[in-house]
Amino acid sequence: MQAQAPDERSGEVPVPPEGAPEPGEDHEPRRGRPRSAAAERAILDAVVELLEAGEPLAALSIERIARTAGVGKATIYRRWAGKEELFVDVLRAIEPPEPEVSGTGGLRDLRVLLESMRTRGLAQRSSVLLHNVFAQMKSHPKLWHEYQCTVIAPRRLAMVAAVRRAVEAGELRDDTDVELMDDLFLGPMLVRTIHRPDAPLPEDLADRIIALAIEGLAPRRPVARPGGGDAGRS
Repeated sequence: MQAQAPDERSGEVPVPPEGAPEPGEDHEPRRGRPRSAAAERAILDAVVELLEAGEPLAALSIERIARTAGVGKATIYRRWAGKEELFVDVLRAIEPPEPEVSGTGGLRDLRVLLESMRTRGLAQRSSVLLHNVFAQMKSHPKLWHEYQCTVIAPRRLAMVAAVRRAVEAGELRDDTDVELMDDLFLGPMLVRTIHRPDAPLPEDLADRIIALAIEGLAPRRPVARPGGGDAGRS
């Protein structure tokens, strides 16, 4: 019989299955998904351990993960609905952490978010584990969809919000579609980090992308010289 979720008003925690708590479980009142830092860390570490040992994503079962982590399967299912949700959290644990943005800045926050993309690109290049996991993820539609919905989509929303704040602050023009402007900032970093794995990712890349997008790609107009002629001509 499946254990019921704790009552948020009373703070009571149901007794785990088989009449005994799982290793690492605590007895504090919980909200939503039951939490235990020790058990959760053991589960995430178990997945990483199995992947580093060469286990493909498709071969990992909840039972195998639970056995490696030293917990019961119920402990995993109380936190994650299935393998897809668990694997996404594993990726979050081994990727560089999400950046902290002010939530009030425009171009300043946009630069932080672009820099975060650059560092994640560097991490994927330097980590065999990350590279292999991402390569395998794309052949698992449910897992890729879960990652897109819970990780990629919020990151895109954060960037669009930063661009919108830049428009409101007068840092960007207000007569152009905000999402299209976001794509203009986002596109070069995606190309460099994903589609061109050998392309350089210098430390000033985010600044250069922003500057180029703002300045535009049209050639600079030559300055007219007094008395006729253009300064740009010899």
